[in-house]
Amino acid sequence: MNRYELIVFDWDGTLMDSAAAIVRSIQAACRDLDLVPPSDSQARHVIGLGLVDAMRQAVPNLPAERYPEMAARYRHHYLAGDHELELFAGIREIVGELRESGRILAIATGKSRVGLDRALGHCGLGPMFHASRCADECFSKPHPQMLAELMAEFAVEPERTLMIGDTSHDLLMATNTGVDGLAVTYGAHGHEHLREYRPVACLHTVPELAEWLRQNA
Repeated sequence: MNRYELIVFDWDGTLMDSAAAIVRSIQAACRDLDLVPPSDSQARHVIGLGLVDAMRQAVPNLPAERYPEMAARYRHHYLAGDHELELFAGIREIVGELRESGRILAIATGKSRVGLDRALGHCGLGPMFHASRCADECFSKPHPQMLAELMAEFAVEPERTLMIGDTSHDLLMATNTGVDGLAVTYGAHGHEHLREYRPVACLHTVPELAEWLRQNA
């Protein structure tokens, strides 16, 4: 019997090679508002959060009433190039193999519903997933709501659920929900940072992810 019945993926930096584009868009939005942009590492740290929470952390000195303006400029820059973003090489095959094995596949993301649907449409991966949760439908990561709702929807217990992500926000959400978290380091957050959150494994490449899932999931 498979160890995990429900496998939940983060999107940006885990399935889609989009972390660099997100960083550039945050920094460009800051420049539009005459703000000092965060460093690459500061901008990478907020990837995976809902947009307003991400802006709040990336630009903590910005008055709250200006967050909608900041978010609008971020969307402008990100949407200008999001159609050019691609899945990491090998991800399509991993998802297909898991689907064929009978797993329930889902997405838990900091993207908005419109943003996720747009991304799924561009890459054609939408039909492979049974469900998804987005930051404008639930509390932002690391709150457990996304995972809790997905487990309830399919009546899957925590010990039969795996959360795969590239940020501490993903791993904390897994911990907060009582499920195993699997870290990948090819996205937004680095190996040393992710290991602090005690994932079941910390994998550095997509081929490593594919092999780990075949052997352990």
